[in-house]
Amino acid sequence: MRRSLVSVLSLVLLSSPTLFGQSFDAHTVLDKWRSAILSGNSGSLAALYTKDPPPNLQTSSGKPLSLNDELQFWTSWKSKGLTNLTYEIADRKTPNPSLHLFLLQVTLTLKQGAALHNEYVVLSQGWLQRGDQQLILLSQRSPAARIHPPLVSKDIYDSSADPNRQIAESLHAAAAAHKHVLIVFGGNWCFDCHVLDEAFHSPEIAPTVNKSFEVVHIDIGHMDKNLDVAKKYDVPLDRGVPAIAVLDSDGKLLFSQKRGEFEAARSLAPEDILAFLNKWKPPLGR
Repeated sequence: MRRSLVSVLSLVLLSSPTLFGQSFDAHTVLDKWRSAILSGNSGSLAALYTKDPPPNLQTSSGKPLSLNDELQFWTSWKSKGLTNLTYEIADRKTPNPSLHLFLLQVTLTLKQGAALHNEYVVLSQGWLQRGDQQLILLSQRSPAARIHPPLVSKDIYDSSADPNRQIAESLHAAAAAHKHVLIVFGGNWCFDCHVLDEAFHSPEIAPTVNKSFEVVHIDIGHMDKNLDVAKKYDVPLDRGVPAIAVLDSDGKLLFSQKRGEFEAARSLAPEDILAFLNKWKPPLGR
C-alpha cells in the first residue's frame, strides 16, 4: 500500500508547481480531517482536497476513485451511527518539505441501538503544504473491516507449494499436538484473506488458533488452481474466498464452508471468528 502511494507521489511531485513549505503540525491537520468526517459535512471534507492538481484517490488494490466516491465513503459513516473516529500514525515520511505522507490506522466507533462496535480502515494520505494551506493530494485506503486490516500486504499463499504435501505435514503436526487442521483456500490478491489471517494473529484470537489448530493456506491462483483439492474437501470456491475446511488429525472432514461464511471476513467481528474456532476445536481431554 505504501509503495504504490509513494510511486504516485513521485509522479505528482514532478508535475506540481513550486510549493512553499511552512510549519506543518500533523495532529492539527489530521484533526481537521477527523472533525470534517465526524460532522458528516461533505462540503467541509471536500475543502480539504487539492483542486489543482486534482487529488489522486485509490483503493488499496489500486482502483481509482472519484472525489465523490471518497466523500461518500467518509461522510456516510455519520448516518451509520458514527460517534467517534480515532487514528494512529503507523508511519510518516516527508519526501519533500511541502509533502507529508502518513500511514494511518483509523478506528471508527459506531453506535447501533445501545451497542457500540468498531470498524477499521488502513489509510495512506499525502498532504500538500501550499503557503499556509494543507490539502490532501493523495489517498489510498482499505475497505472497512471489523478486524484490523494488515498495515502491509504479505504473501500468505505459496504459489509454488504442493498442497497435498502441505496438508499431509499439517496433519502430522496436528496428530502430535492433538490439534485439528484448518485449511484456508484463497490468494494473495484477496483482501478478506489478509483480514482473516490478521485476525488469526490478533491478541483476541491467536491463543485459540495456536492451541487448537494447525493452519495451512492453499493457493487457488485466480480461481484456476488447486480446484481439485477444494473439491476433495467439498469446498465450493465459487461462493468466494477465503474458504475453510476443518479436518481432525486423522484427516476426517469435520466442516466445509458451503455458503461463503468467511468470504466477507471484513464484516466478521472477533467474537464471530472465536465462536467458529471454539465450535471446531478438538474436544477437551484429547
